[in-house]
Amino acid sequence: MPKFLTRRLANLFGFLACSVLIGYAFFAQYVQLLEPCPLCWFQRIAFFVLGVVFLLAAIHDPKQWGSRVYSVLIVIASLVGIAIAARHIWIQSLPPGSVPSCGASVGYLFEIMPALDVIKKVFSGSGECQHIDALFGLSWPWWTVITMTLLGVWGAITNWKFKS
Repeated sequence: MPKFLTRRLANLFGFLACSVLIGYAFFAQYVQLLEPCPLCWFQRIAFFVLGVVFLLAAIHDPKQWGSRVYSVLIVIASLVGIAIAARHIWIQSLPPGSVPSCGASVGYLFEIMPALDVIKKVFSGSGECQHIDALFGLSWPWWTVITMTLLGVWGAITNWKFKS
C-alpha cells in the first residue's frame, strides 16, 4: 500500500464514494427525470448508512480492535445494500404482469401504516420496481450490487489491515 494512504484517508475515500453515488442518484432523479421506486430509495438509504460508517471510521480513526469493529459494520451495511438490490433485480426479472401494479408513494404509506408494514410492502415489490433504467447496459440495482461489493471489500481491507 502507498505510504500516503492511511486508514483514515481510505475511510474518507469510502465516505466520498458513497456521497458521489448518492449525489448521482439525485442528479438522475432531478436532472434526468428518472423517478426512483421504493426499492431505489432503500438502496439510497443503504449507501447513506454505509457512508456514515465510513465517515465515523475516518473521524474516530481507532486503533486495532476498534478499526475491526468498523470493518464489520461496513461489511454488514454493504451486505444489507446488496440484499436490497438483489431483491430489486429479482423483481425486475419477473415476467410482466406478475408484480402488483404501482401503489401509493412510500411517504404516504409511512403516514398511514406502521413502519414495519411499509417495509414489508416495499419488499413485496410493485410495478414501478419492475421498470428498468440502465447505465452502460446494467440496471441500477446491478450497479448497486457492484459498488456495494467494492465498497464493502474496500472498507474491510482498509479497517482490518491498514495501519493508523
